[in-house]
Amino acid sequence: MKLYATSPSPFVRKVLVMAIETGLSGRIEHVSLTTTPVAPDSELIRSNPIAKMPTLITDTGTALYDSRVICEYLDSLHDGARMFPLETTARWTVLRRQALGDGVLDAAVSIRYETVLRPDEKRWSAWIEGQMGKVRRGLDTLENEVATFDDDVNIGIITVACALGYLNFRYPEEDWRAPRPGLRDWYAKFSTRESMATTEPVVF
Repeated sequence: MKLYATSPSPFVRKVLVMAIETGLSGRIEHVSLTTTPVAPDSELIRSNPIAKMPTLITDTGTALYDSRVICEYLDSLHDGARMFPLETTARWTVLRRQALGDGVLDAAVSIRYETVLRPDEKRWSAWIEGQMGKVRRGLDTLENEVATFDDDVNIGIITVACALGYLNFRYPEEDWRAPRPGLRDWYAKFSTRESMATTEPVVF
C-alpha cells in the first residue's frame, strides 16, 4: 500500500497511529507531498481529485480517501480487536467520538488556513473566533466524557488524541489543559503510546 502524506496533517496522523496500533505500518509506503487548497500537488490529483491528504493506494490500486475511510479500511485488514466496534451501542459511541474529534480538527485547520494562507487584508477575525469557539465547545464536551474513556484503543480515542496533539502543535498559546484537567491527564498518558510518540508532527 502507498500513503500520500504530510507530517503536519492531523488527519494523516490518524492513519499513521491506526496503522501502528493494528500492526500494519510495515505494509505501507509513505510518499511525502506538499499540497494546499490553492496549490494542489499534481501527482496527488491523479489519485484524488480533491487533492487532499491522506490518500491511500491499496494493493489492488484503488485510491481511498479521507482519513475515516482509510482507517476503516485498515481495520478490515488485521486480526486484532476492532478499532471500529461492530456491537451497536459501542459502535455509535466510538463513531460519534470520532466525529467530534474530526470536528475539532476541521475547525482548527480552518483557522490555520485563514491565518497562514489568506492574505492579511482578507482575514476575518470573526470567522477565526467562531472556529475557535467550535474547538473549545468540543473540548468541553470531551472533558465531560473523559471519565468514560476506558483503556480500549479505538478510532474515536485515536481521533481525540490526534486533535489534542494538533492543538499542542499549531496553537500552543491556546491553553486547553488548565480548564480541562481530566482531558489533560488522559492525554498525558495516552500520548506516551508508541503510536503517538513516533508520529509527532514536525514543522517544515
